[in-house]
Amino acid sequence: MIDSHVHFWKYDPVRDAWITKDMEAIRKDFMPEDFSLVLQKNYIDGCIAVQADQSDKETEFLVNLAKENPFIKGVVGWIDLTSERREEFLQKYQAEKSLKGFRVIAEGEDPGFLLQKQRLEGISALRRYGYTFDILLRQNQLSDAVQLSEKLPSQPFILDHCGKPDLKTNNLKDWKFMISELAQNPDVYCKTSGLLTEGNWKKPDERSIFEILDFTFSQFGIQRVVFGSDWPVMLLGGNYALWLQLISKYVSQFSTEEQQLFFSGNAVTFYNLK
Repeated sequence: MIDSHVHFWKYDPVRDAWITKDMEAIRKDFMPEDFSLVLQKNYIDGCIAVQADQSDKETEFLVNLAKENPFIKGVVGWIDLTSERREEFLQKYQAEKSLKGFRVIAEGEDPGFLLQKQRLEGISALRRYGYTFDILLRQNQLSDAVQLSEKLPSQPFILDHCGKPDLKTNNLKDWKFMISELAQNPDVYCKTSGLLTEGNWKKPDERSIFEILDFTFSQFGIQRVVFGSDWPVMLLGGNYALWLQLISKYVSQFSTEEQQLFFSGNAVTFYNLK
């Protein structure tokens, strides 16, 4: 089993100002030694470490953690897509075998952020170096993801957190439309991570989460949906065992081979893991 979406950080109240006071459970360090306990208790074999800070130091930090911890099977780092030194960095990163792709946090930006000319050129450059791109957007921004996949049809994309459906209101009409459009591109995958924190943190709604999973699997198919947790952020809505129990209950409807694709095979394929 591979968890495709895990974060590590040494908590800094200035740098990590996005972790607000109502997120007390995650206002502290979360390092590989903390996650190794989660791995052992839940029979997880490895993970993908995904950037949480937008800096070159973050990429270096995660790559170094991967060198020290074999269970980190791959890294999704950060890169300045608009930098004139972009190609220089991409060439340098070729030596880091754990580095599989990049992500830019666009969920707090205005619509069209990822579609700006320089960023499009930056994302386009990733494919030439064999890198993937994680798309992090909210439900009301998903038209950007659709346009991105249309403009760069051969770039390997993966949508984080099922596109952050609004489980607080359950107004999912626009989400379903955009997901159906996005899933038409065979180079776009989708992570089931983060769903515990898209609704009521104190009482996750299994039925609403299963509705999201129903539609996600119906559109992307079993070969393009990937298991992930969003640890430690997901701790705001529960614990790891709860999420694993919930997702295991849902995928029990699939064959053993299909479950293997979901829990590990699709991550291995998308991120080119060894």
